[in-house]
Amino acid sequence: MTEALHLGEEEIPWVDTGTGVELKLVQADIEAGLWIVRNRFAAGVVVQKHKHTGQVYGYTLTGAWKYAEYDYVNRAGSFLYEPAGSEHTLTVLDDNTEPTDVWFQIYGSNLNLDPEGNVESITDAEGIYAAYMAMCEAQGLPRPNVLT
Repeated sequence: MTEALHLGEEEIPWVDTGTGVELKLVQADIEAGLWIVRNRFAAGVVVQKHKHTGQVYGYTLTGAWKYAEYDYVNRAGSFLYEPAGSEHTLTVLDDNTEPTDVWFQIYGSNLNLDPEGNVESITDAEGIYAAYMAMCEAQGLPRPNVLT
């Protein structure tokens, strides 16, 4: 491929995960183990503690969130780099007055951990692609042209 590809905002729908999180899958490169998502989090959402097997880049568009294990807060305009092996619990601030919108570029897998630190489930490019497509279908949304 030698051409740039463009996807407009309206071409990739938001799906409701039923957990206070909306998801938009932009790219899922299964061979490279890369998945790029936008998440919109409601105030007070806590995402299960997880460990990354690869690097993660995050950019906050609106709202505010933090990791329970750290003191800093990610706000609109914040950039975050997470090295492979990092473990944390994403926590959205309770007093947000708008959804927290974050773009993540994730390499490898999220190992979702139970309270004792055992792997409870795994999220990766292949799994998030299948889940996103299933949620689009279940919510009556057209099949999006996610970059694969």
